[in-house]
Amino acid sequence: MFRNPTNRSDFDPRPAGGSGTRVTARYGDPQVESKSVGFNAGIPTGDGWKAYSYGSYQNRVGNSAANPRLGDNANNVPAIFPQGFLPKIGTDIDDGNIVGGFKGEAGGFTVDLSAGYGFNKVDYTTFDTVNASRGAASPTSTYSGSMRYSQAVFNADFTRSLDFGFTATGLAFGAEYRREGYEIGAGEAASYDFGGAAGKAAGAQGFPGFKPSNEVDVNRNNYSLYVDLDNQFTEKFDVDVAARYEHYSDFGSTATGKIAARYDLTDPLALRGAFSTGFRAPSLQQSYFTATSTDFIPINGVATPVDVGTFPSTASVSRALGGTDLEPEESKNYSLGFVFHQGPFEVTVDAYQINIDNRIVLSENIQGAPTGTATAVAIYNLINSTPGSALGAARFFINGVDTETKGLDIVARYRLPTDSAGRFDFTLASNFNTTDVTRIPTTRQLSALPVPPILFDRGNRLTFESGTPAQKYVGSVDWTMGRYGINAKATKYGSVLIPGNTNANAGLDYRSGSHYVVDLEARVDLPYGTNLAVGWNNLFDEYPNQTPTNVNTNGPIAFPSYSPFGFNGRFFYSRLSVKW
Repeated sequence: MFRNPTNRSDFDPRPAGGSGTRVTARYGDPQVESKSVGFNAGIPTGDGWKAYSYGSYQNRVGNSAANPRLGDNANNVPAIFPQGFLPKIGTDIDDGNIVGGFKGEAGGFTVDLSAGYGFNKVDYTTFDTVNASRGAASPTSTYSGSMRYSQAVFNADFTRSLDFGFTATGLAFGAEYRREGYEIGAGEAASYDFGGAAGKAAGAQGFPGFKPSNEVDVNRNNYSLYVDLDNQFTEKFDVDVAARYEHYSDFGSTATGKIAARYDLTDPLALRGAFSTGFRAPSLQQSYFTATSTDFIPINGVATPVDVGTFPSTASVSRALGGTDLEPEESKNYSLGFVFHQGPFEVTVDAYQINIDNRIVLSENIQGAPTGTATAVAIYNLINSTPGSALGAARFFINGVDTETKGLDIVARYRLPTDSAGRFDFTLASNFNTTDVTRIPTTRQLSALPVPPILFDRGNRLTFESGTPAQKYVGSVDWTMGRYGINAKATKYGSVLIPGNTNANAGLDYRSGSHYVVDLEARVDLPYGTNLAVGWNNLFDEYPNQTPTNVNTNGPIAFPSYSPFGFNGRFFYSRLSVKW
């Protein structure tokens, strides 16, 4: 599969960009070429048991673009790119997995034993770029390093039905062992080093490579045990209770649970509700990712190259700023609703509340300077407490954001079979939700400074609270008659807020606007198990509100990056599928 990139950039208003007559950026989906293969197999082995295996491998080669550098950019090298350049970030991704196991009956239990392995590796190349600090000797393409994540999993699952006379119970229990690995590999020197040209940025423009000091090779393991009891106390009353215990080698143990119940008030009407606790362990990437780039910061009136780093929370730099070992995110989930089903009509209504504590976020860039305000000097001394370092800014992963989400889901469906016009399925759905940030992170070290820096700024808070639509409505109809079918869907997305990159005011905020998006697909069954479909996503070519000119000052970001329906416009497709 090959997919060309999309570009929804605006004209570059800067004089060197053509004074509004030239598009210098590429803003949209990346170019991708992918190849994939997969298999799914099973064979009986006797006595009611069977062996099975499935797996897949995919390679994806793509490239995306960074911001454009015009010819007069301070970090351009005119001898190489007299008109400026648009840095490209190339990725070569290998993604594979394989699972094998046995299923069968033993001792009254249905047993599933399996083992699996999966990995994802990405190699980065930066091209159409320069390392300005190397001047005219800079290469225009550099290998920027790699990341790899792998996972080996072993599972044993057991299920059976139990009858205690007063209740029918479905029992499920099992165990899992998982081993994870994470690696960062350094790029070639030209992708990250400072070549000596005074006043010029080090590293490849657009994507500085990983340095040898950023290299990581870590792993962890965890095991878990779970049990689930589904109790049908009466014909009308069902209760499901589950518990799970997990132990991680790097942060210890945790336990979670769930209770859900359903009561049939009448044949067509049932009440349902659930309460559960959850957790999400810090990923190895959050615990160990590190990257360092070189920027120029004025020191005593001289543009001086200094390192700006992203660090694990346990690195010495992070510790100096108040970083601690990451802890799991924890949640409490509540839901209450009802189901009504009468003949061809069905409606479900569910209210929910989700409280997440200790969410892991990346802090803002914490900047310091060797001279200046007391705060700037204090930060500079904190982040350079390790002998030999000269960091100008640092950021790190930290727990400490608490959120509360409340919402309501409503789904109604009506099935209408007819003798002469085929069958119609009508669906109406809506969602209403709000999210509030109830706590933001602080550290004792930074809070003690004369002007404490902000770890989680206004823009990030508003992205949590207003970055998804508060309302969404969906209406669809699916028609089938013999070999033919048509599906039409209309969605109304509520407006989302795109906050400006400032903590002081709302002058750069803007909204995506409320919009309707219509999708249409027609399909036909052909001989020999073949099906042909053609369709249009976003049939009427709807776009979110354009980015205001006071935000899109150099042209690249013509539309909000997290519009709920994207910014690529109409998409036409055809699909041919075969079943055998």
